[in-house]
Amino acid sequence: MKLLNGIAPGSFCWVDLATSDQGGAKKFYSSLFGWAGEDSPIGSDSYYTMFKLNGRSVGAAFKLRPDQVANHVPPHWGLYVAVESADEVIARVPELGGKVLAPAFDIFDAGRMAAFQDPTGANLSLWQAKKHPGFEIADAPGTFCWADLMTGDTAKAEKFYSGLLGWKFERGEKSGDYLHIKNGEHYIGGVPPAGTGGPGVPPHWAIYYYVADCAASTEKAKSLGARVLMPPTTAEGVGCWSVVADPQGATFMPFQPMRH
Repeated sequence: MKLLNGIAPGSFCWVDLATSDQGGAKKFYSSLFGWAGEDSPIGSDSYYTMFKLNGRSVGAAFKLRPDQVANHVPPHWGLYVAVESADEVIARVPELGGKVLAPAFDIFDAGRMAAFQDPTGANLSLWQAKKHPGFEIADAPGTFCWADLMTGDTAKAEKFYSGLLGWKFERGEKSGDYLHIKNGEHYIGGVPPAGTGGPGVPPHWAIYYYVADCAASTEKAKSLGARVLMPPTTAEGVGCWSVVADPQGATFMPFQPMRH
């Protein structure tokens, strides 16, 4: 499989945080994960914070735009998938039943992106890398490690994403109705059974961050002002994770993999 700056097409390559308090978010995540924030102007009165771990990019943050605030868009983590051509992939979204939220456009010389909503209602962005490859570090505490599609229609989601990105969906022997998403030969995420997110939770991609100790990370997040929506929970043979909402309300999952 061809690699795009080390990341395979169809694999998750980036996350960024749309938040109501950029300064507060920087303080929270730097304390929790040891991230350093580097600010770059993206307008007359706004900037993009690049989060770095050991000098390598792990994600970013920006302040919710006025139009997003007006439309009651809550703080949230956004997810990107690597593609060879953002234009070609976004063009197929409508014919597969999805909705184009943003046609392909250039982000300076960093890359070209597009955004869509899948037929079940979850949003995802495409990234065609130029100077910015995406994640520069993985498999270390404080880095992205997994994503789950929380949706009420797993069959519709499977049909859409297999057609759009070529993903395969597999049921594990011990995972019941949980679908594993496979990109090429690599497992990159999953689709829990419908309703897992709880009542009233809209379809979305849930982001997991690798931590060395889920219980300790969860408690630290709480001490920094986060809300614990689900306490640390262990699945045999998988690991331990919790669901946390940062002080501004964006949710994520600290995940401690099972030691083998």
